Amino acid sequence: MEETISKNMKSVYTVVDRGQGKSTWVRVGVGFTNRDGSLNLRLDAIPVNGMLQVREWEPGDRRPDSADTQTRPRLPARDQPLDSVV
Repeated sequence: MEETISKNMKSVYTVVDRGQGKSTWVRVGVGFTNRDGSLNLRLDAIPVNGMLQVREWEPGDRRPDSADTQTRPRLPARDQPLDSVV
């Protein structure tokens, strides 16, 4: 069953140009392939550049199942709230 689900799942990214030939892929949602071949996308964010990349779901894309294994990424100092920057 899980193999069938993962065949129908897609990862949705936007590519952010960082200049000087560098870019960053940012995951913005997931997609699902319907029986007729069409896609349903569920976006957590809307890219400002208006471009989406839909790719095959990779097993590593799955989020951890238990809450204790989830880690919150550390924000760079410029993105942290002002009261936390000393």
